[in-house]
Amino acid sequence: MGPMVLGNLPQFMETLGLDEVPMGIFFTDTEPVDGFTPESSSLPTREKEMRNEIDWQKVFSEFSCAIGHIWRARKKQKPAFFSAEKFGCPGCAFWMGFNKPQVETIIHYVSSGIPGRMEGEKYCDSPDNLRKIFELVDPMPAKGRFCVFKPIDTFQNGEAPELVSFFARPEVLSGLHQLAAFVTNDPEVVVSPWSAACGSLVVWPFHYLSKGLNKAVLGGWDPSARKFFKTDELSFTVPVQMFCEMVRRYPDSFLMKATWQTVHKKIKRSRKAWDER
Repeated sequence: MGPMVLGNLPQFMETLGLDEVPMGIFFTDTEPVDGFTPESSSLPTREKEMRNEIDWQKVFSEFSCAIGHIWRARKKQKPAFFSAEKFGCPGCAFWMGFNKPQVETIIHYVSSGIPGRMEGEKYCDSPDNLRKIFELVDPMPAKGRFCVFKPIDTFQNGEAPELVSFFARPEVLSGLHQLAAFVTNDPEVVVSPWSAACGSLVVWPFHYLSKGLNKAVLGGWDPSARKFFKTDELSFTVPVQMFCEMVRRYPDSFLMKATWQTVHKKIKRSRKAWDER
């Protein structure tokens, strides 16, 4: 990422109207010494499911949303981290690359449920169609033991993010959206595929990178995770190379023009409305 990028970060954030340092995302085999993480639990794999070795009552009773841990990490400016032992929910384990394929019980739970046993969330109309979506997404295996989220200004020597996630409301998002197009000259650079909120932060950005596509992923639409976002807030995740270009090239962009100053006034009004001055 480089000292120049971090050195320019405060002015970049001020220009965009960002009041929160974005989170860098990376995989590592080293467990953070401090931060927020789910309690250890037994990973519910397809093999265990086929052998009827999963205590589903225990799994659901221990449910802990990844976005909730990331929310606390954002507030305290500390890391949030996850692993095959500390995943919080089976969805997170799948979307972060710790458990594949997804178990049939969760496929039914997220879609139409199991009559007489479990009510479905109805995020997809059928298990068959959800299974196809999961096969399309095909999360890459986790690159290390831990998936770590931490503010990019807290990275130490030897640490480098692969992805960078912003959390922002529409006015700031408009700047991020347009700036992503400015540095890539790709009118379709911003994508917003269906997934759990944690999938928008990890799996989908890596999915595009694996295909040689430089994309920004707009996420946070998952109703189950909305309680861990500010009102009107979404996520915007970019590859670190795109982030560096955004920080480096923003002085040459629309962000320095009078039009953006009009938007900046709306950002200030939004902060005042939410008592975030």
